[in-house]
Amino acid sequence: MTTKRRRRRHTPEQIVRKLRDADAMLNAGKDLAAVLQQLEVSESTFDRWRKQYGGMKAEEAKRLKELEEENKQLKEVVADLTLDNKMLKHIAEGNW
Repeated sequence: MTTKRRRRRHTPEQIVRKLRDADAMLNAGKDLAAVLQQLEVSESTFDRWRKQYGGMKAEEAKRLKELEEENKQLKEVVADLTLDNKMLKHIAEGNW
């Protein structure tokens, strides 16, 4: 019988806290498998978090996520404006 774990989204603050807890457990002599089980994450997730958030404080991680979201929105605005500009040029040329 297999039990499915529900996928969870972690906030940047939670990730930083879990990474700090993991470091403490590893320094206390726990093996990686036990730490991952305690944190309820896979090794690939842990490695990805470490790569992205390693060494950050919770406030820095939160700010990073906010900046990434703002960047995504700005890219969408630029794409929309570029499309509008192309359409206006096409209409101005009389090719419709």
